[in-house]
Amino acid sequence: MHTRRSGPEPRWAIVVLLALGLMISFVDRTSLSSALADKGFTGALGLTNVQRGWLNAAFFWSYGLLQMPMGWLVDRYGVKWPYAVCFSLWCLAAAATGLATTLHALILMRLLIGVAESVAVPATYRYLANHFEESEKGTALGIFSIGGKMGPALGAPVAAWMIVHWSPRWMFVATGLAGLLWLAPWLRLVRNDYPSRTELLAAHRRAASVPLRNLLRSPVVWGGLVCNFCYAYFNFYCMTWMPAYLVEQRGLSLERSGLYTFFSFAGIALVAAWAGWMADRLIARGRDAVRVRKSFIVAGYAGATTVLLGAHAPTLGMALFWNVLSLSLLGLVTANILALCKLTLIPKQAVGLNTGLQQVATSLAGGVSASLSGWLLHVGGSYELPMMAIFGFLILGATAALVLLRREWAPRVNDLLPGETHDAHGREHKAGA
Repeated sequence: MHTRRSGPEPRWAIVVLLALGLMISFVDRTSLSSALADKGFTGALGLTNVQRGWLNAAFFWSYGLLQMPMGWLVDRYGVKWPYAVCFSLWCLAAAATGLATTLHALILMRLLIGVAESVAVPATYRYLANHFEESEKGTALGIFSIGGKMGPALGAPVAAWMIVHWSPRWMFVATGLAGLLWLAPWLRLVRNDYPSRTELLAAHRRAASVPLRNLLRSPVVWGGLVCNFCYAYFNFYCMTWMPAYLVEQRGLSLERSGLYTFFSFAGIALVAAWAGWMADRLIARGRDAVRVRKSFIVAGYAGATTVLLGAHAPTLGMALFWNVLSLSLLGLVTANILALCKLTLIPKQAVGLNTGLQQVATSLAGGVSASLSGWLLHVGGSYELPMMAIFGFLILGATAALVLLRREWAPRVNDLLPGETHDAHGREHKAGA
């Protein structure tokens, strides 16, 4: 017997809470970037540029590996308790990073954080698919995505301040343990959705109607994989290498680099929220959801290519201007690519599994971006080559969105048991109900 709280859930409050959870996850995953821009920290460990790339990349490998298992988990066992357990684990691992004294120990902590944080995005999309309509998804995802942008926006200056005034190790301990405060409202507000035995069997049947092979046969899914990789490549470059770029090539202090990192991520957060809301308004007025969201996506990729102007800017002021503007314009993509390739074009019962699959591409982008940028920096001696790579991936993302994200190429839903049918959103019904 499972006790379930009566009355409707405060779903918009829970979206805000999910955004805060995502923000905490990004603070914990990006705090290392500020530490790696501190000469005292890197000097004590004797880290090379290539090793800094390894450390920045380690999180993404384990994070990506666990995305699909976590999507499978929340599709069948609900959102509340899997998220709560994993949230606790990643906060404790983030705090324990402050105790690591060797390169291998740091890599191990980053891998553990990646394992635990891999639940956050599949769980969120499972919740949104269960509680929000198409004309609300962009707004909900815009709010949620603010957490992913404000994490590095706030985390970078706060981490830099703690490093300067305390130490890198105390910064890890403080930011890791502070996140645990989030658990209290989560456990109070979110309804227990852990399924009973009957519900568990029904969830297994629904999820089995869109198996992994159906997803892998869909051009929409492959388009989403390419688009998410290209979007995340630039986004994670900014999280992992922007502080070092501003310090090493543009001559800013660590504290000032944190401030400009804040402006960049605050910009993408605000644009993402506005673009999601505006797309929802257009869809509510009768515009085609796929066409509206694709328009925002292509415009965002195109606008973000201005990052290359920053690489060639002759003055610090112009470099900082293009740095902030390019990432801010990427916000036109954020909520709309998330809605289109993880919710709008995906059968409802496969949202968790597909989100896990899409997050594999996102995580791979993080690992490739961190390590490839380190290697390109080593080869070229400046940040021009890493930014040229970003430009190429942005063009690829815009092309994939235009060509592959089409309704007729969405994943196929297999037949359920006799007497059961699906509606247009993949919901299960009994015949005659």
